[in-house]
Amino acid sequence: MPEGDTVHQAAGRLHQALAGQELTVSDLRVPRLATVDLTGRTVLEVVARGKHLLTRLEGGLTLHSHLRMDGSWRIFAPGERWRGGPGHQIRAVLGTASRTAVGYRLPVLELLRTPAEDEAVGHLGPDLLGPDWSPAEALARLAAAPEREVGEAVLDQRNLAGIGNVFKSELCFLLRVTPWLPVGELPDPERLTALAARLLEANRHRPRRTTTGRPDRPLYVYGRAGRPCLRCGTPVRTAQQGDPTRERPTYWCPGCQTGPAPAA
Repeated sequence: MPEGDTVHQAAGRLHQALAGQELTVSDLRVPRLATVDLTGRTVLEVVARGKHLLTRLEGGLTLHSHLRMDGSWRIFAPGERWRGGPGHQIRAVLGTASRTAVGYRLPVLELLRTPAEDEAVGHLGPDLLGPDWSPAEALARLAAAPEREVGEAVLDQRNLAGIGNVFKSELCFLLRVTPWLPVGELPDPERLTALAARLLEANRHRPRRTTTGRPDRPLYVYGRAGRPCLRCGTPVRTAQQGDPTRERPTYWCPGCQTGPAPAA
């Protein structure tokens, strides 16, 4: 599941494959970009901003993409068979003489003027893996709504950018609070931002995300519903949190974590 760590990894792979090279292939397979031709433009850089990817091009253009739940960018050598899904799921193809980047299942793909990137990412809070990371600013944004549930508050990219469903559940477990605890009742809110930054930084370059440091059991609670908690042995529970129209399973240990939670 793409979160801040994997999006920054994707930006790094795209930058290494495309930056400094002229596009020889440009195929944007969304209706409003179907006639856009970027061939001949040099890719200047690819950067991540929270969960967003910004591919900056010569001539003051930026291709903005977002992976959401299951989008991905794959890099291929000339002649290599494309793998990542069926052809009808391809939304973008950017190719140079030496590499081709193929974007699968991209729910967001738009072309912006580079000076206008804030139209797409200006609402974001401090990026946990970015040069703008500011624990004080993130804390101030979280504290502005003390009644809000911690799990919902950390998922809100306007507060701090980069946390998704996996890190939400793992972060709350490590803080020993349920995701339904109000932000204003956190015993040590500074620890939340410090731990969030440490978790994402630790996974910035890892091919497989982990919060436990154990390759056999990489996560404490996420995806472990009904299985024993790695710390106390209590069965891990799961429930939906927030917007019922979006699939956001939340995992927690009722033995280790204190605070409100849905009834069994």
